[in-house]
Amino acid sequence: MLFFQKKKAITQRGAHSYNGNFLQPLAVGIVSAVLVALILVMGYLDIRRNETNLVGFMEDQALTTISVLLRQTEDNLKSIAAAKGKMPSHLKTAKEAESAYSIQLVYDAITKLGQQIDEQWKKKLLSNAYLRKFAADNHFWYAAVLNMRGDVIYQSGPLKTDMLPKSDLTVKGRKATTVELLEKIRIKQDIGYVGMKLKGGSGIAVFCLDRQGRLYWSLKVAVERAMSKMGEGHGIAYLQVFNDQKILLGNIGELPAGLTSEDLNDQEMMRGKKRILSRKVDRQGIKILDVAAPFVMENPYLPREKIAGIVRIGLDRGSMDKIIAENRQNIFIFMLFVVGIALLSMWLLYHDQNRHLAGIIEMERRLEKAERLSSLGQLAAGVAHEIRNPLNAISMATQRLKRDFIPPDETKAREFKNLSTVIRDEIRRLNGIIEEFLSFSKSRRLELSNFPVTEVLQKIVSLMAEEAASRNITLETQWRLSPAVIPMDINKLQQAFLNFIKNAMESITNGGKITITVSREGKKHVLVSIADTGCGMTPEEIEKVFSPEYTTKEKGLGLGIPLATEIIRGHGGDVRVISRPGEGTTFEIVLPVEKISDKT
Repeated sequence: MLFFQKKKAITQRGAHSYNGNFLQPLAVGIVSAVLVALILVMGYLDIRRNETNLVGFMEDQALTTISVLLRQTEDNLKSIAAAKGKMPSHLKTAKEAESAYSIQLVYDAITKLGQQIDEQWKKKLLSNAYLRKFAADNHFWYAAVLNMRGDVIYQSGPLKTDMLPKSDLTVKGRKATTVELLEKIRIKQDIGYVGMKLKGGSGIAVFCLDRQGRLYWSLKVAVERAMSKMGEGHGIAYLQVFNDQKILLGNIGELPAGLTSEDLNDQEMMRGKKRILSRKVDRQGIKILDVAAPFVMENPYLPREKIAGIVRIGLDRGSMDKIIAENRQNIFIFMLFVVGIALLSMWLLYHDQNRHLAGIIEMERRLEKAERLSSLGQLAAGVAHEIRNPLNAISMATQRLKRDFIPPDETKAREFKNLSTVIRDEIRRLNGIIEEFLSFSKSRRLELSNFPVTEVLQKIVSLMAEEAASRNITLETQWRLSPAVIPMDINKLQQAFLNFIKNAMESITNGGKITITVSREGKKHVLVSIADTGCGMTPEEIEKVFSPEYTTKEKGLGLGIPLATEIIRGHGGDVRVISRPGEGTTFEIVLPVEKISDKT
């Protein structure tokens, strides 16, 4: 089956026919289906694009939060590292105060662990095995519980005294206590320790940290302090920081049920291949955007090394999902509207085919009629001169008959006069028709009278003011010679000036100015200058501007300037053109003067 069907409409002009292609119902259905499918696809792509943009916005929000957390953590870590081995009793500067406060936070965090040892001591559950696991979980190099005399009761493992020379193993001829040995190890091996007295006064807990242990606790305290400054809320469901060994350094909030710290494949991110990982998570009515991003910072203890880890943040999707739902609804309503309009348009297109065909046929009929009238006008203009002479002869003959050949019979004489009158009236009517025909091919004779040029131009400016204002065009007049009285056909000269000004207005597209100047040209001529700020003309266009039917406009026959020029030359004047592309055009109209007033 063909998509299109040909219908033939035969008009009343004989053998001429019109063939046109019109849509079949199947074609309408196919086009409608394609159009609907296209609209649906565009709507779907728009929804996905909006969702992607919103997710990207939330990812940027998460990255901004992570960046702030990283910066604060790095500052805290540098402050802790700056206080290494320093606990000044007299604080001289704010920086020293900050460093002392920062290191104290580390001490306080480690000291809190003494509560666990104290509870186990009271319950009599302490053992070497317990301390061994305790030290490993908290990244201690060595952990021990001493009695008040300094003797080891429980320890995470043998104290590595081989790190010291044999001379350091004794103090004043006696065997050094564990505390004394730890002090010497701290000084010589850079392994620090924190000691605290148990609440019962029955013993002392000692925790030792090597370089890695100090870095762990410093980083942990730096992260926790940064998180405490950020606080909760702001759409953050949870926030977790892990080091490169996936050890939790700090957190805000709790993971939703079903999520663990191991359910993110972060290997590519840790290798630097991915900037961010994100996914939508729905758990027990909780809708979260789960985002993970790496963090890297300088190691203040070893500047040549980098500290790496993972930050995981959960952002509440409630607002985003609400916006997405509203957007989907709006797009769906819009698509229904567009589809309805499209289907209605196709339906109207199909059911209005016969009406369109009738319109086309009627247009052809009118064109044919216009052609006939045009041909008739040309024919009439061509034979008008030939008709006028016989009519004049008939008119003269009728007058002589009426004067010299009146019948003697009164009744017949009366009839003769009536018939003569009818013939005379009909001849006059025919002459009027001929004059009308001749007006198409020949301009009427100028009817000259002395009149001021400035008054004619001022009248035109008044008439064109409203149209000029609507186009954002300023009409400016400069009467350097006023009044300038010349012999003119007022109506025709007014028409000529109007054509020049209209042409100037049509050359201006985005607002501009037209300046009309009247001045003296020698002693015997008046110069009327019409200058615009339009597009201008090339030299080739200037050569053609006075040619009939030449035009640069989309609409128009190109007769305005040639006819206006013909009128000016009919007054004994001339027209000059000055123009450059992009610089506007100036028409200079020179007219002969009969008399000029002495007033200037």
